[in-house]
Amino acid sequence: MSNDPRSRRVVVTGIGTINPLGQTKEETWENVKTGVSGIAPITRFDTAGHKTTFAAEVKEFDAAGRFGRKDARRTDVVIQYAWAAAQEAMEDCDFESIDPEIRRRCGVIMGTGMGGVTTTEQNVSVHNERGPGKVSPHFVPMMLLDSVPARISLQYGLCGPNMSIATACASGTNAIGEAAQMVKYGGYEMMVAGGADAALTPTVVAGFNNMGALSTWNHDPTGACRPFTASRNGFVMGEGAAIFVLEELEHAKKRGAKIYGEVLGYGTTADAFHITAPHADGDGAFHSMKLALDRAGLTPADIDYINAHGTSTQLNDAMETKAIKNLFGESAYEVAINSTKSMHGHLLGAAGAMEFMVSLLAMRDGFVPQTLNYEDPDPELDLDYTGEAPKHIEINTVMSNSFGFGGHNATLIGRKVEQ
Repeated sequence: MSNDPRSRRVVVTGIGTINPLGQTKEETWENVKTGVSGIAPITRFDTAGHKTTFAAEVKEFDAAGRFGRKDARRTDVVIQYAWAAAQEAMEDCDFESIDPEIRRRCGVIMGTGMGGVTTTEQNVSVHNERGPGKVSPHFVPMMLLDSVPARISLQYGLCGPNMSIATACASGTNAIGEAAQMVKYGGYEMMVAGGADAALTPTVVAGFNNMGALSTWNHDPTGACRPFTASRNGFVMGEGAAIFVLEELEHAKKRGAKIYGEVLGYGTTADAFHITAPHADGDGAFHSMKLALDRAGLTPADIDYINAHGTSTQLNDAMETKAIKNLFGESAYEVAINSTKSMHGHLLGAAGAMEFMVSLLAMRDGFVPQTLNYEDPDPELDLDYTGEAPKHIEINTVMSNSFGFGGHNATLIGRKVEQ
């Protein structure tokens, strides 16, 4: 195996997830292909007084059944989602069969926008109502962002780099990109990376509502997330996790691992424009995509499919469309684009990881999922958003975009690997 970064290639050999559409990658993918919506009225808390009363919740998740009652009590739900997704990813890549020294040197990088916000909100309430003596002794490790990768490290004895990345809704994409760089340039044979968020709490929903970010289509939750349409009026909150095992190509081939695709390009930039609004011309998004293409050694015409950030907000969808047009030129009208947030909602810090998973499975099966609810196209947004029906096409390269509050932009490019 080469240590020359010019020849080292990074591939995905394991995937795991838990999200509003399923508790495994294949269950999720089947629901994506058939256009199932995971968006419904909120059951997690009483929504009386809230402007938005629906979200994309993870369904029927039994933390005590998976991890035991003690560990379930001592971990925030965001840690539990990451842990569950990691279990599937590690089994998927046959991690236990890998040389123990390689396993020990493996690291974990996880993206999360809010960390243990459920625990934080609950303990603030306990403190205010019952006093400081009643705050949980496990509160701090349960709410810390770095506890998400730490739990995976502890579970599997992973002693390599271990850290959490917080770049709002770009967190998962940045985590995968940075981990891929460590495999390519840092000499690690394997890394675990992805995103997790679980922020469906009364205060967070109220905060997003009061800044005008969430859709308020309470009369039609499944129709509320409608990217690139004229009637879009905000994003739909979701939750969950998606995790990948990244591996150096020759190491993966030597052990006969199945390969979902190569992480070929990664770009990340900042708008330096506004704390919540994207640059209207999509300048940061443009340069993020361009950097990913340059690092991949590709041109825009080489991209077969773009999984757009596509939040269903007025500003994002217009900005992203403009950025794609500015970068791709005439090729912008040839590439298939969609937003699977129309099905699974916006997983915040896990969004990019969720959507990169969809991108890889789309490439594997030659299938571009439909963007749901594309009923009234915005005349200013005139690209192919796969709004009428899904497509069966050959996909050799995919691009996945993520943009977050704070002006964060991140792009991943995946490529099919012949086996």
